[in-house]
Amino acid sequence: MKLRDWMQSGAPQIWFTAGSVTISLIMVFGVLWLTAFRGLGHFWPSDLYETTYRDKGQTIRVIGEIAEEEAVSAKRLSDAGFALPSDIAIATRYLFKLGNRDALGFDFRWFPEPLLGEFTQPAALLAVERREWGNFYGYLKAVKENGKIVAEGEAARGELDRRVARTLDLHAEIHRIEKGEVGDVNYGIERLRLKQRQLELDGALTLERRAQLDAKHVELNKTFAALQERLKRIYTEINRDSFNAEIMNGRVVDVPLAKVVRVYRPNAMNVAEKLGFYFVKLWEFVADEPREANTEGGIFPAIFGTVLMVLVMSVLVTPLGIIAAVYMREYAKQGPLIRTIRISVNNLAGVPSIVYGVFGLGFFVYILGGSIDQLFFPEALPAPTFGTPGILWSSLTLALRTLPVVIVATEEGLARIPSTIRHGSLALGATKAETLWRTVLPMASPAMMTGLILAIARAAGEVAPLMLVGVVKLAPSLPLDDNFPFLHLDRKFMHLGFHIYDVGFQSPNVEAARPLVYATSLLLVVIIMVLNLTAITLRNRLRNKYHMLESI
Repeated sequence: MKLRDWMQSGAPQIWFTAGSVTISLIMVFGVLWLTAFRGLGHFWPSDLYETTYRDKGQTIRVIGEIAEEEAVSAKRLSDAGFALPSDIAIATRYLFKLGNRDALGFDFRWFPEPLLGEFTQPAALLAVERREWGNFYGYLKAVKENGKIVAEGEAARGELDRRVARTLDLHAEIHRIEKGEVGDVNYGIERLRLKQRQLELDGALTLERRAQLDAKHVELNKTFAALQERLKRIYTEINRDSFNAEIMNGRVVDVPLAKVVRVYRPNAMNVAEKLGFYFVKLWEFVADEPREANTEGGIFPAIFGTVLMVLVMSVLVTPLGIIAAVYMREYAKQGPLIRTIRISVNNLAGVPSIVYGVFGLGFFVYILGGSIDQLFFPEALPAPTFGTPGILWSSLTLALRTLPVVIVATEEGLARIPSTIRHGSLALGATKAETLWRTVLPMASPAMMTGLILAIARAAGEVAPLMLVGVVKLAPSLPLDDNFPFLHLDRKFMHLGFHIYDVGFQSPNVEAARPLVYATSLLLVVIIMVLNLTAITLRNRLRNKYHMLESI
């Protein structure tokens, strides 16, 4: 075959398309692999190394994890102040995670390999994950109770593990009391205050009602005082224990167990133990609350907030988009006005998302939310209830952001349905409304689901508008709890997208936060995929049910 004939046959276009798709898939899977490798590898218990570092005639002991290594030129290291031998052109340097930020002033530092001594992995090296100041590395010396030594040497290991388990149980009890019982009492006190204020505004606060409210208030205060006394006793118990350990500079420091999350010896762990540790850490990342300025702990509130916001947004945008599309396609007279509306809808899809955030803040929060407070929550004023950013306004803002996608997809689905189906239904005696509801809309439902899928994919990753209408760095409570009305759409919430931005760019410890950025990014992608796959599965079932002849 001649080249000209081959070009005219269309084969080059086919190969070009296939190559483009292949390159795109390689890039997508490459990004996912890099994100997964950098993020999921963070939870594996890395070995601890001990070596020496020669600096200006002094020898310093170095203890820590090797977080990263790279080959650099000797000139670059010399410019950084490292005195390397003159015969070295390229050298490897290691980024050590030294931990002990409260004692050393930093917990990451680069060391060039030519200035390091022999690497060892002592089994006795202790790794301690703390609630603040990051990890702690050192050699265990003694376990103390109320400042007195209760175990030393080999006996200190088992004693430390037992006391750490006891401390964690006490922390769980504190969390249950503070988040559960104390939270319920505070909620009840606030409800009583609002009830009294409402009666005052209505002029219905009689002496009898005031006495009833005061009696309930006294009862709640007694419960609160009892809970505070219990917490005081638990805090006294939790602050009882500590341990002594020697760090890399030779100092022996005292570490209170109240600040300890877990203690482990990575160099003494076998593969099975490390694998178990890995899954425990992975589950903690998914199911626990964040700590240490969001650079440690879990991200469950962000996961919950993201999923709930997407679900509320979907409930809001789907009927609005479908109604608008049905009206423009089935009822409105086709003419210049409808064409103008369609052009406007398409243009709305290209408006920057931050503009929607500004609109949501001005209209939804200040105007609509402020009006709701004036009408339905006057007893709470001047403190706003709905007149402040929250998850409802975030969902509405993103519903407005994704509305053009749903409208366009639904209109295309309605346009694909042959007119003969409508005529046949009308000929059998059905009204136009019955034809639309029982015939047209069910057949167009796959297209509606396509619009919803696109809306979910776009909304779940939005961050800029949410920063104005509801998302926060750390939410004190979830929007869903066991207090009436259970779903609190007025509350602020955490979001995975904003969490990535906050940890990656606002963290005081960038090196420590970087793996969590990768892990959170991967989790956000997984959540979007799960939501989309759920919608795609439903769409395919609807498509098969109504025997669509053309793909939507």
